[in-house]
Amino acid sequence: MSYRNRTAALASAAALAGSAVLMAAPTARAEVVDVNYQCKTPIGDKSAVSPIDIKGVRSGSGYRITMSWQKGVSSSPVELGKGAMTPSATIDLGGADSGTLTVTGPANDAAIPANTPIKINDLSGTYTPKKSGEVTFTAGVLTIKALGTTTTCTPTNDPGPSLTLDVTAASGGGATGSTQGGGSGSGSGSGAELPQTGPEDSAVALGTLGGTVLLAGTAGALWLTRRHQGA
Repeated sequence: MSYRNRTAALASAAALAGSAVLMAAPTARAEVVDVNYQCKTPIGDKSAVSPIDIKGVRSGSGYRITMSWQKGVSSSPVELGKGAMTPSATIDLGGADSGTLTVTGPANDAAIPANTPIKINDLSGTYTPKKSGEVTFTAGVLTIKALGTTTTCTPTNDPGPSLTLDVTAASGGGATGSTQGGGSGSGSGSGAELPQTGPEDSAVALGTLGGTVLLAGTAGALWLTRRHQGA
């Protein structure tokens, strides 16, 4: 093979490798969705609308799912001291999978004044898909336990999905967890926290890898050029 042909072949291979990495980026769509919660509290019914954000990041054979509330929901007639309120929630699965994923989080880290909206900390859990395809994640029931009482908040406006992921089923199926009726999963409010990044970051990382492959190929072509000129 001539020098020019070798150089052209090397550059083409590098470009194709970079393109293949970019094409491997997972498909994901995320948006903040307003959820109208109707809450059953010990002192009567209450309602509140909160924008809900759900993010997913690959973690081993599954996905770390994090659910965030941008506004507080419900309230308490008395002050809730630090650590007095513990939240949990369900996320409804749709598309290629079904069932619910339970997400949990820590108790409140500061006192909550009386008659003020209760700010929910981020809740998270691990989702392990049993089927491949596009799976949607939609806000489900929020449960707040405080001072020996339980408040249940249910979405009433039929909210759309906050997150859609193109997932690949884990080989051999997932371990038993707190997902019901579909993929496996578990909630977690302690332990090492993973970076709270959205699915777009995976695409950026893969794009960077593709660029690295392309640059490596270009460097090889330049090395061949210099070697040829020196010969």
